[in-house]
Formats: sequence, structure tokens, C-alpha cells
Amino acid sequence: MYRSEFDKLVSQNKRFDAYMFYGQSNFLIDYYATKISLLHGSKDEIEKIYFGDYDFKYLKDKLLQSSLFSSNNIVLLKLDKKLQKKECDELIAACNQNPDSVLIISCLGDIEFKTMEKSFTDGDNSVVVRMFPLIPNEAVKMLEQKAIELGMNFELNALNHLFFMHKHDMSLCMNDLQKLAILKEKIDSNVVNAHCFGIGGVNFEDFLFDLISAKDVSEDLFMLLEEGMNEVYLLNQIQSFVQQLFMISAYARSFGQANPKEILGFVPPKNIWEKKSKLAISIKPQNFLEIFDFLTALELELKSGKMKNQDIYLQASLRKFQVLFR
Repeated sequence: MYRSEFDKLVSQNKRFDAYMFYGQSNFLIDYYATKISLLHGSKDEIEKIYFGDYDFKYLKDKLLQSSLFSSNNIVLLKLDKKLQKKECDELIAACNQNPDSVLIISCLGDIEFKTMEKSFTDGDNSVVVRMFPLIPNEAVKMLEQKAIELGMNFELNALNHLFFMHKHDMSLCMNDLQKLAILKEKIDSNVVNAHCFGIGGVNFEDFLFDLISAKDVSEDLFMLLEEGMNEVYLLNQIQSFVQQLFMISAYARSFGQANPKEILGFVPPKNIWEKKSKLAISIKPQNFLEIFDFLTALELELKSGKMKNQDIYLQASLRKFQVLFR
């Protein structure tokens, strides 16, 4: 199922014997696996088993036997490769047999985990949740909810600023929220600047503006890839940025002055919003479909894995993109 449907079930206090989280967002997979494990018990009741430490016999025996030291028997299993169907079926059956046991599987990496879904059924009280990358307004909303949980006094603009500072890296944002929560003062953009530091040598927001504005981004693109940014992730961020520009353009042409709260779901810093609005209006409406088609085709090519050097291919393709749509 999708995350929104799962969130609704969780809010209704629905609990499962076994969970599987997988998809295109490692942050959300980790975030939900940890969140759900803590819904079932305390940190001391959770045993974490990571990757190469997986032992089928040990795990099955553990799930079948209740803990001597606590009322809950929770296992958080992180995988970077698929489980055999027979093993997956037996682990879920063990959770069904022992009401104290819960299995939470966090599937990370580029491996195709979809075939494991067949082991998780309503009849076994188990669930699979597929995660997709957060769009910016979803990400900022999640940061806002976390800040409220931490009892922080904050300005929403500060969370937007933190999100852009860390180039949409939610793990870094969440870590910094924990640090900022210690401060006994209102958190605004100046406080974020004073206590948090963006990653890498390239301002990612500036890179996106320069790319769409057909400015030379060769050096910045090279640095982003050298810093370890994944090619597909980078392309997804470009697609998300163009999607925002399209929504701004469509809104402005239909209703007049664009309203950031209605379009994005949050209010970005004033300078970023004005710059983004100006860029959106400068793009001809008929060009957006061609841009989306180009980026979608490029994403498909990258995910096919047919080219030997994806970063060089991406650099060449984005240079072509700038020539076609400047």
C-alpha cells in the first residue's frame, strides 16, 4: 500500500504482526521502520539485525519464543538483498504464532524487493508499504511535525531554510532539528545559519536555478556528482523543481499573482519565492510538456542501467537539455 493509506491505518491504532518497508526513499524507509518499532515497544525491547548479520534459524527461533525480560519481542531487520520466499513466509508465520513477536523489515538499496510482497497478506496480518521520495511541501510538513513533537518554538521559514540548506537531505534536517531543540530561543533563519551547516561546496538551489536558466552549470554538476550525489536522485530533484515552476506558472496565468501557500503548501523565503516565480513565468507554457518528456525519458535511461558511466551520461544529457530549452 501507499504511505498515505498506511498513515491512516496507524492513526486508527491498527497494528500488524509483520511489516515491510521498501521503495525509492531510504530516509522514509528508515524513518517508518524506527517509528513503527517504537509503537510496539520501548528501545530496550527492539533487537536490530543488520544486513550480513541475518541468520534465518536464529531469527525464526527468536520470533517463536517470547522474551524472558520483556513483554514485547520486536525485531527490526535491515536488508540489502531479498529474502527467499520460503524464509519470509516462515518468519511471518512465526509472528502469527507468537502474539508477543513483531517483525519489521527495512529494505534498502537498489535491489528489486517487489517479489517479497507476495509473502505479506491480510490473512497473515502483515503489510507492505512502498515509499516514494518526498516532494518539498511534504518534507517541510514532516519537519514541522517533528519540531512540534520536540516542543520547539520556530518559524516555518526556518524549516524551509534548513531543508534547502541541506539540499533536501531529510536525515541531516532531522538531526539538526534535534540539536536546535536544545536551544531555549525561537528558531528563525538566522539561528539556523548560526548553528547548522549545509553540505558540500555547491548551493543546490542555485544550481537548479542556473540549470533551468541555461547558465553554465558544468563545474557545479561535476562537484555534486563528485560529492557522491546519486544520478537518479539528482534528476528527481530537477523534476521536482520543474514541477514547482509549472504549478507556479499555471496558477499565475489562471488566477493572477501566485500564492505560494496554495501552490506549494508552505511559504518559502521571500527571495527564493520571487526568484522562482520570475523563472516560472519566463518559460512558455507549451515548453513544460517537452521538458517533462525529456526528463522522464532520461530517468528511464538511467534506471535501465545500460550505460557504463551514468554520471558522464547525465552531464552530457543536461548540457543537451539546456541547449534544447534555453
